Amino acid sequence: MYTLPKNTPDNTLLQAGRINEERQFKEVSVEHERSRRTLGELLIRKEGEHPEKFKKEAPEDAPVVQMVNNLLSHAAGRDASDIHLEPTEKGLRVRLRIDGVLRDLTTYSREVMLLIISRLKIMAGMDIAEKRRPQDGNIQFMLDKKHVNVRISTLPTINGEKMVLRLLSPDKIIMPIEKLGFNMENQKRYLKFLANAFGMVLICGPTGCGKSTTLYSTLQYLNSPSQNIVTVEDPVEYRLDGINQVQVNNKTGFGFASALRTILRQDPNIIMVGEIRDSETAEVATRAALTGHLVFSTLHTNDAPSAVTRLLDMGVKNYLLTSSLVGIVAQRLFRLICDKCKEEYLPPEEELAFYREVSGNSKIPSFSRGRGCEECGFSGFKGRTAIHEVMTVDGEMRRLIMKSRNTEEIRRYAVSQGMQTILEDGVQRAAEGVTTLKEVMQAAYVTGDRPFACQGTTP
Repeated sequence: MYTLPKNTPDNTLLQAGRINEERQFKEVSVEHERSRRTLGELLIRKEGEHPEKFKKEAPEDAPVVQMVNNLLSHAAGRDASDIHLEPTEKGLRVRLRIDGVLRDLTTYSREVMLLIISRLKIMAGMDIAEKRRPQDGNIQFMLDKKHVNVRISTLPTINGEKMVLRLLSPDKIIMPIEKLGFNMENQKRYLKFLANAFGMVLICGPTGCGKSTTLYSTLQYLNSPSQNIVTVEDPVEYRLDGINQVQVNNKTGFGFASALRTILRQDPNIIMVGEIRDSETAEVATRAALTGHLVFSTLHTNDAPSAVTRLLDMGVKNYLLTSSLVGIVAQRLFRLICDKCKEEYLPPEEELAFYREVSGNSKIPSFSRGRGCEECGFSGFKGRTAIHEVMTVDGEMRRLIMKSRNTEEIRRYAVSQGMQTILEDGVQRAAEGVTTLKEVMQAAYVTGDRPFACQGTTP
């Protein structure tokens, strides 16, 4: 566990990389030069030596150590979800993903790039000598008395190793159900799903739409001494007290399906499968839901009705699916208007036409946008939340699935029973002044009222 400096000024060593790099790494004091040489010796470790040794020996006053610490604390302080370290021909480009959007932070020379990448590998317990294969690692640190977990992934590119750091903070991953962005009606429907003793509940959407946050928050809501909750994940993003979490290991043949079969012999009440990726996992998860277990999982589909046809296409028998499925939630993330610079405005006609088409309302409400200020980095947005569609699988829906796998028929019936689509939820939020119509269109809009994955939306 690393403890980073509290309230570290953003312009100390981050600025050094952008403005004063030469002075920091060539005209440093004798003490810092000695520290740098020591670190350089540590980075060239002998084969077979354990990286834990270097975690203890690395001098904390070395410039690269301070620079990496400042980078992590700066990113966490700005609520960044990811840090991208991208090698170029000239050096290293550093970008932060804040509220789903990548933003440039700084650049470094190739000399400094090698030191930063190696330092992070040492902290994560990775092999610093291996540069030709992808690696995964993990760092935990304390910032302002809060635990922050960093998941690291490397990728060899033609210019060197690209590294992405995913920052996972407990207060961002685990939230009360009422803070997940559900409107009142959708929250009521979702809580009914959770009241079932058995069955399968699916959370759908593209990568980075908050599915893991919804699942972790749900498990925390259900966690009690009377429940045996077991998860199978790849990877385990955050550790939950009182819940048995299993990490899959495909190298040893311990995948989702085999892990799930073993879990069923562990007397579970509630099971969470990180993702249904193949037909074998889909069938085992479905049968688990039929045998008295409450099963949660995720699926990469554009909307809730499409999850049904996806499972049928995977080979799950329709009679098994109709007997096990309780409900499906599809979601997307959208950015919130910054409260500090919020102002009313009239959207362009294209956006107003979109509002009329989706809402069916010809009366135009007052819309808001962010003007841009220092608080939000002059983006007009600060923070994100989710929009949802929550589909209940009732008796008539089950009969419909048995006789037809047509997604449009399933959607029409769900809407007739009160399901609010992602688009309808989105335009309602825009009308309430919490986001813009343009943001809703970017997050979940395509012709024909069919939501789709949009990367500006991604733990």
